[in-house]
Amino acid sequence: MPIVLSLPLLAQLAPNARSSYREAAAGAQSVLDRHGITNSRLRLAHFLAQILHESGALTLQQENLNYSAPRLPAVWPSRFKPRGPLDPAAYANNPAKLANEVYGGRMGNTRPGDGFRYRGRGLLQLTGRDSYREATRIVRRFTPDAPDFDAEPDLVFSAAWALPIAAAEWEAKGCNMFADEDQITRVTQRINGGQIGIADRRDWLLRVKALLKA
Repeated sequence: MPIVLSLPLLAQLAPNARSSYREAAAGAQSVLDRHGITNSRLRLAHFLAQILHESGALTLQQENLNYSAPRLPAVWPSRFKPRGPLDPAAYANNPAKLANEVYGGRMGNTRPGDGFRYRGRGLLQLTGRDSYREATRIVRRFTPDAPDFDAEPDLVFSAAWALPIAAAEWEAKGCNMFADEDQITRVTQRINGGQIGIADRRDWLLRVKALLKA
């Protein structure tokens, strides 16, 4: 029998959640069931931990790229001085310029402005044009009339599509299997492509497990 996602539990974890995410959570059960996330408390705990980290406890709809000059080398050490070639001052507090520099020319971002247009959005911070195209493809398996997220990227954090995208992406990346093994580093690798924020992800997982009794 599927585990029921308790809305009061979610409100306890994310008291300042965006209204779009609260609305998405209200209809979450059938989506989570469809993708096998509610097959066990452990799966649900891992899924919630990842989305809570990526979305800043359900407060972030899109990536905040408004960095100060001192912060840029810490986030992208190979790109910005002193280790990288770029002057942090030239990109500080300029989200569009920064996104086009760090995301342009990769992840399917081939046109001018793609880096900013396809910056991180939604519950799992979908990033790069390839990811938006893939989200369209996998969501349309279950909902054939789903929008083209490549053409309408802001729909990724909408109440109607934020959760279907995150859940479909989770299943497509094989995260349920690693959640079953309680392998947070493997889950994180699938979601993040690395281990950025692993300490915070672990903290979220511990909190969610305790509340879910997982």
